Amino acid sequence: MKITNLILETPYLSLDPVFYHEIDPTPLKNPTLVSFNPDAAEALGLDPLQCGSQEWESLLNGTLRLEGSRPYAMCYAGHQFGYYVPRLGDGRAINLGSINGWNLQLKGSGQTLYSRQGDGRAVLRSSIREYLMSEAIHALGIPTSRALALISSDENVAREKWEKGAIVLRLSFSWIRFGSFEYFFHTGRYKELKNLADFLLNESFPQFTAQEEPYRKMFGEIVKRTAHTIALWQSVGFNHGVMNTDNMSAAGLTIDYGPFAFMDTFESGYICNHTDTQGRYSYDNQPRIGYWNLERLAHALSPLIPEEKLKQELEQYKEYFTARLMERLREKLGLETAEENDSDLFRSLFTVMENGRIDMTPFFRTLSRYDKNREPLLALSLAPNQLNEWLDRYDSRLERTARSSEERHRKMLRVNPKYVLKNYILQEAIDAAETGHFSLVNDLLTLAQTPYDEHEAFERYAAPTPNRYKNMQLSCSS
Repeated sequence: MKITNLILETPYLSLDPVFYHEIDPTPLKNPTLVSFNPDAAEALGLDPLQCGSQEWESLLNGTLRLEGSRPYAMCYAGHQFGYYVPRLGDGRAINLGSINGWNLQLKGSGQTLYSRQGDGRAVLRSSIREYLMSEAIHALGIPTSRALALISSDENVAREKWEKGAIVLRLSFSWIRFGSFEYFFHTGRYKELKNLADFLLNESFPQFTAQEEPYRKMFGEIVKRTAHTIALWQSVGFNHGVMNTDNMSAAGLTIDYGPFAFMDTFESGYICNHTDTQGRYSYDNQPRIGYWNLERLAHALSPLIPEEKLKQELEQYKEYFTARLMERLREKLGLETAEENDSDLFRSLFTVMENGRIDMTPFFRTLSRYDKNREPLLALSLAPNQLNEWLDRYDSRLERTARSSEERHRKMLRVNPKYVLKNYILQEAIDAAETGHFSLVNDLLTLAQTPYDEHEAFERYAAPTPNRYKNMQLSCSS
């Protein structure tokens, strides 16, 4: 199917107008297609071979109106760095409608009612980062929004410097946030709060609609999904960077990619967002902040669910998080069954990685081929004696498994990626794109979508990050 044959639906507009603002996108000057994602296109039922670049440019720039589309921005509030902001909303994102369960949204498409003092634009730099990283996170099996296509333009946008304006077309099963519920709770609009809960039930949790206590079951599932998603972030060294409640998906997805990072040298307290001077959203704080944000959501849902029942569901968060993280770490280490001392084995490994300044991704990938030859692993550490001691424990643990080395290697190579998109890699693509060369963006899209494969042309990206690029910090500006 071609782009022009898509027929969208806009069920969100069945809600009261207080939920949204209908607004058309504002086109950029002289748009240029940077990249489109055939894999995501197929999820919408599109045939990539029948979709021309001019159609992509027109769709992303808002000059092609699809049948059934009624563009709108969504209203919400949120806690930003711990402080409540009573109204936020889509300040530079415009929703086009939905198809096949995917909600299409243009980011960088102009001002809306919720732009406040913003210009409603996104820049090429941040748009490339979100476009590629959302696909990388998807390929790692972590729930996330996705990206369909990306355009640049001749329009200048003022940030710390003048940059090129861009628009990325994002896809998500839901764009409802924790902050969406906070807005209606804190304004005392409990009827609208219930209507939003009913909408979310039908959109993301239809299995609970005909059951007793559907709102409680929905909240319990949000707790579980949030815990699992953050556990998977931790397992690959992903730092979101800005876990405000308006950036937390009520469907348990990873959304709103800003100053994110995959860690280079492992640092438990790593902060990727240089705006986060207190380390609120550091890597090791992410599980705790996930719980804190769920507490805010529980408070917002209290007119619909008795607080004691909310508390009971929320108390399961730690168990959900720990169980999922332990399960994934056993997979990453090739351990066949659970043992009582596994948590100590895992904690000691992270201590060894931090003390040895070990790059997490190549370490686990090298470990995936480990067969008693320690030299390749020891070469990755500045504290080889500590690593040797840990490997002694690991060898003893492996002796208590019936799995063959070959089977263990095969399974570990499926869960330990060879490639993750570190910030210095993304910066190479950004630097090239800002001079009009987009080929590396498309190469990295392939790399992002096949992180477990061998890519000889990009072997250098599988090595530990060069010292001069390690653990960069980024700003929220985009």
